[in-house]
This record gives sequence, structure tokens and C-alpha cells, in this order.
Amino acid sequence: MNTFPCEPVKYEGPDSRNPLAFKHYKADEIIAGKSMADWFRFGCAYWHTMRGTGADPFGVGTADHPWDDGSDSIANAQNRARVFFDFLQKTQIDYYCFHDRDIAPECATLAESNKALDQVADTFEELQKETGKKLLWGTACAFVHPRYQQGAATSPNANVFAYVGAQVKKAMEITHRLGGEGYVFWGGREGYASLINTDMKRELDHLAAFLHMAVDYKKEIGFTGQFYIEPKPQEPTTHQYDSDAAACLNFLRQYDLLDHFKLNIETNHATLAGHTMEHELTTALDAGALGSIDANMGTPNVGWDTDQFPTDLYLTTNTMLVLMKMGGFTTGGLNFDAKLRRQSLDAADLIHGHIGGMDTCARGLLAAAELMEKGDLSDAVAKRYAGWQAPEAAAMLKGERTLEEIAARVEREGIDPRPVSGRQEYLENLVNRRL
Repeated sequence: MNTFPCEPVKYEGPDSRNPLAFKHYKADEIIAGKSMADWFRFGCAYWHTMRGTGADPFGVGTADHPWDDGSDSIANAQNRARVFFDFLQKTQIDYYCFHDRDIAPECATLAESNKALDQVADTFEELQKETGKKLLWGTACAFVHPRYQQGAATSPNANVFAYVGAQVKKAMEITHRLGGEGYVFWGGREGYASLINTDMKRELDHLAAFLHMAVDYKKEIGFTGQFYIEPKPQEPTTHQYDSDAAACLNFLRQYDLLDHFKLNIETNHATLAGHTMEHELTTALDAGALGSIDANMGTPNVGWDTDQFPTDLYLTTNTMLVLMKMGGFTTGGLNFDAKLRRQSLDAADLIHGHIGGMDTCARGLLAAAELMEKGDLSDAVAKRYAGWQAPEAAAMLKGERTLEEIAARVEREGIDPRPVSGRQEYLENLVNRRL
């Protein structure tokens, strides 16, 4: 079945009127010493691309996928995988990400589910060898099944904790087997609906114990991929313990896990947390913990995770500025955790959505590269903090001055600082001019 009856998408330049061509993403174009493909390491989310139905909080799915016969059979799962790898080839996307229960059915017992996962993984392994496509990261779906209604590793039920341990063990093994470059822990229901019936400290202790077990098992099986935590503040819980980047970093430090984890930052989750994506990325970067990015966007005045393809040039430019400060990805990448709108029904819409997201990211990278090269933004920031280069200022930060000594100097020198403009509007205009 040729579900996507088109040639692989190619770069044709900004003047092209071909809707199935890249206008700005040119995989081999060198930007600041790296190809676009290397800067982005684009990934495709299996769950949205192959399993998304258009469902939302108020309605069932609307999409009818020609590659899906509606069954939970192994054959259907394997056929979906073949269609998916055809999609990766058509869109020039080199990586993909998956949840275990998206690529293979959940069966009556864990043993049967594991057997099904092994069989489908056989097909994924064959397709990776045929196409050269790679697994960016894998994860376990520990939030959809009713057993996880009150959490997984944070559940008040010890048997649920044990079950998710077994499920994650298998998902890690499959990720390792497929050469995954990372593994994500997203606490979809690791939080609470109400504190009236919740022992929050106990639940956090349980989560930490679980993650330490995962670290130990990672070493045992020789998996060298990066572990990630993915922040999100709420939905479906009232409050998730991985609420934002700062909360995740605090948790990892408190439980001696920071050396083993980096953060996978998602744009729409940043919005729900009341932050900008730039803020969340910078928080992670400053802690040396920025690992990977879920590229999407949300509608700020909509109170749930809309997972839209990125089309905002300001958003992608700010994202690329942070990424370039980091020097690019190592094991992480830009995974399109994005889905079609409910009224988008055709298989071709999936290609259009990814083309748009890739082109928007490319325009953001080009803008960020020019801003970095000219140095206007970085020079302005450096100038704003230049006073800290003075010997007395440096001595204060090194702990070489007491408050008494500082106060005496202020009086002795008659220091009475006057505010200096931060020039925000001027710098915003610089960015606008590039866009």
C-alpha cells in the first residue's frame, strides 16, 4: 500500500509554489559549521503520526487511516510500521520516537504484551536496516490504561508500582535493542488530583526509588543512551511532579539523580506551565541539563495540550538561539510531538504539517545564526553586565568581601547607582528586522 503517493520531499527554495517541497529546510546546507540536518536531528512522533485520530477532550476521533484495519493484531501493527518508515523516507526525517503501546498492542497479560512487542520490534529492526532511519528515544505508555488512573511509579498501590517497573524494563530493553539514543520518562499521571488524599513526600520518594532502579538496570543491560525527564505542569492531573524545568532539576538534585538525567523540553508544556519555551530551555541549559526538544506549539488561550506543528518564527528563532548557545544536540534532537488538527483528515496533511514545521525551524535557525554571527544581542547582554568585571565586583562574588566591607566602600566612595537602559525595544527591533 502506497499511502503517501508522492516523491520524497526536496528543497526547492523560497520561491517554489510546490506544496510538497521544502522552501527553507535544506538538509545539507552548512550553518555555523553544521548541516541543517545535524542541527535539528529531526524526529517523528509515532503516536501522533500513526495513531492520532483527531480526538480531543470533547470528542472522539475523526480520522480514518487507510493503513489501519482497526484491529489489535500483530499484522496490523507491523503494517503500520512499514507505512511509517515510508513516511520517514518521504519527509527526509532521520529519527523517530515511540511509546511501547503505540507500536504494539497491549494484550491480556504482560507476558503476551511483551511477546507482541518483540514481534513488532523485529519489523522495526528490519526497517531501520533497510532505510537507515534511527530511534531517537523510546518510552513506556504508563498513563492510558485504567491501572494507572492514580499514577504509575507514584501510585498508592504497590502492585501498580511493580507493574510499571516490569513494563518500563521491557520498554528499555526494546529501546536498547533498536539502538535508541535516549529514553524518556514522562510522568503523565505522576502527580495528584487532590492533596486531601495524597502523601506527596511518599509519592516523590517512590518516584525517586523507581528512577534509581531504572538507572541500575540501564547499567546492567549496557544501555548507553541518555535518560530524559519531560516536564509538564498538569493535564491530566491537577499537578504533575515534573511541572516545569526548575521543578524537575530540583527533584533530580534532591534525590541524587542529576548525573543520570537531562531534560526533554516540550514547547506546549512550557506554555501550560506559564513559561515561554525560551525560559524552559534556558533553565535547562544553565544547569547543563538540556538534552532534547519536543517541537510543537500551543494556543496560549486554550487550556490544554493542543500539540500543534510549529509555525511561529519568533518561537523557533528563540529556540534556535538557545540551541546554538549549547552548540547543538549530542544524543537529543527535535522531535515533532505534533498532531493534525481535528478537521484535517487526509494522509497528505501529515506531510504538509511536517514540511511546515521543518521549514519554520529552518527559518528560525537561519535567523538565529545571523543574530549570533553579528553578535548584537550577545554584545548588548555582555555590556549590561560589564560592571561585574571590575576587581571589587568580582571579589564580592568570590566571597572575598563581607557586608560590612561592602557597606564601608559604598559610603567611602559615595556610590549612588543610576539605572541604565536595558534597551529591550531596540533589541526586539533587531530580531524583528532579521525576521
